[in-house]
Amino acid sequence: MIEVSFDGSTAGNPGVAGGGIYINEGNGNEIRRSIAFGELSSNHEAEFAACVAALQCAHERGHRIISFRTDSQLVNEALNKRYVKNKQYVPYLDQSLHLIDQFDLFFCKWVPDRQNKNADLLARQAIHEQLAGHGG
Repeated sequence: MIEVSFDGSTAGNPGVAGGGIYINEGNGNEIRRSIAFGELSSNHEAEFAACVAALQCAHERGHRIISFRTDSQLVNEALNKRYVKNKQYVPYLDQSLHLIDQFDLFFCKWVPDRQNKNADLLARQAIHEQLAGHGG
């Protein structure tokens, strides 16, 4: 089973947003990605965008059995219940569920912030790179 941690973050609500993906593939092979999202409306939207990106990454790498880790209770509940109340996040959830259904086995687990440091640092790195690119 492959462990995938992801995180989304914004510099303000709305603000410049970034996502971080950390995949431990075993045998010392680690994948680290920082993703620039531009401006998003909220930290929650960044978390959902990071989730979709992490699912796409795991799918592209050919993984079939996935254990996801997130510090977002909202995203974790949405994935496990296959439902989100806020209509703004429905397209992200729909994309996520479409990708999830292509895996042989998928788990998502909420973890405290301190257990999601790798993905958090990558998300913040994406924000810093965007801000540096805009002179601010």
